[in-house]
Amino acid sequence: MDFGSITEFLANKTILITGATGFIAKILLEKILRVQPNVNKLYLLIRVSDAQALEARLQDEVLGKELFKVLREKWGSSFESFVSDKISAVAGDTSYENLGLTDDQVKEMYNDIDIVINVAATTRFDERYDTALGVNTLGPKHVINFAKNCINIKLLIHVSTAYVCGEKAGIISEKAHAMGEALNGVVGLDIENEKKIVAKTLSNLKANDVPEKVIRQTMKNLGSQRAKLYGWPNAYVFTKAMGEMLVGQLRGSLSVVIMRPTIVCSTLKEPFSGWVEGCRTIDSIAVMYGKGYLSLFSGDGSSVLDLIPADMFVNSIIVAMKTHINQSNLTVYQVGSSYRNPISFDEVHDILFRYFTKNPWTNRDGNLVKIRRSFVLSNIFIFEIIFSLLHFIVQMALILASRMGGSSLQRSLLNFDKELKIAMRLVELYKPYVFFKGIFADTNTEKLLITARENGLDEDAFNFDPLSVNWKDYFFNIHLPSIVKSLF
Repeated sequence: MDFGSITEFLANKTILITGATGFIAKILLEKILRVQPNVNKLYLLIRVSDAQALEARLQDEVLGKELFKVLREKWGSSFESFVSDKISAVAGDTSYENLGLTDDQVKEMYNDIDIVINVAATTRFDERYDTALGVNTLGPKHVINFAKNCINIKLLIHVSTAYVCGEKAGIISEKAHAMGEALNGVVGLDIENEKKIVAKTLSNLKANDVPEKVIRQTMKNLGSQRAKLYGWPNAYVFTKAMGEMLVGQLRGSLSVVIMRPTIVCSTLKEPFSGWVEGCRTIDSIAVMYGKGYLSLFSGDGSSVLDLIPADMFVNSIIVAMKTHINQSNLTVYQVGSSYRNPISFDEVHDILFRYFTKNPWTNRDGNLVKIRRSFVLSNIFIFEIIFSLLHFIVQMALILASRMGGSSLQRSLLNFDKELKIAMRLVELYKPYVFFKGIFADTNTEKLLITARENGLDEDAFNFDPLSVNWKDYFFNIHLPSIVKSLF
């Protein structure tokens, strides 16, 4: 399986990519177009209301991104005609049967498609339950049913997340989720019932003419409640786990690969180092640290933050495609680094402190932010007690300052209160990750890499070995600079 054979494999293939405006999907699209210009066609499913919006999203959120600059330079003035010939953007939504496509589109795509790659997802930890269930759970159901109707279908790749394991400790294997299997042993997990609960809740809210803001928060709370009932920490990983269940149950004899990345970060190398979009997962912590808002935080310093650069994850997808074409089995790949090249929360904390001390953040006033090393409490209950006490003291001090007319003191107190709220919000969101005690076994992924190497894998083009990453160098010279750059 040399470099040529992988690129040759992609030649003349027709591939459907869902969630095409997403971070991973864009990197995958760019990679395929760059290494194999003779790919037959790439259908990109984009959620829009009309044809005009479709073209706008394709240009603004995909092809117009800096990510495609290498491809643009390669093709020069022919870039537009090249992508026009290779890309067929279609308006659709995985939340609907037949992906929300027209009858004519369905007929054409059923005849054309060889491979389906489902990357569509909502990744917000506190997403509304109706939205998360529609995209992350029912979406995979609709995608696999669509794929099974494609005449020439050879493979379905479903991108999930390693954190469908919830908050399990110890070694976490590459095991598929059984239908209805809760993490905490609670019986009664039924996806159809979850749909009914969502529908009934929405119906009751609308019947009572509840404001949209209240509906939104109620649906977010519902997602969190349902997830925790069955042992998952949030609606995101809960709905992704149920999506996996449906993929396993409905696949029939179709060859299916479930890819479970850990925390996906900026690109290590391709198409260039450090491409990222916005703040992804732990990046929010890094940004707030750099801005000086995290003088107090909570996390287990020994916990391993399992990371994988986005381009390496995309390489693993492509190699898995080549390996599993025309098979009839279900294979799970966990793609991360905690098993063979771990980095701890303490190590990341140290890197953040050293980086933002050497490269201080510039605030809105143009002043450099001088940071202090965060005081990190490993016991979240003590953190919550201290937070409550500090918040109470600040509120009392604000009342006193307002009576005394001390505007300067009020500003300082309000800023400190803001710091406290930011820290508490980040701890609430990322508690499952900064206190995570699991290590993701990547036995299948390592075997995939070994087999590919034995067959002549060109690792300069398709590397996905986590051992090749120097995390300190990556954070200091690639990832953190790219995060800062993306926000300015």
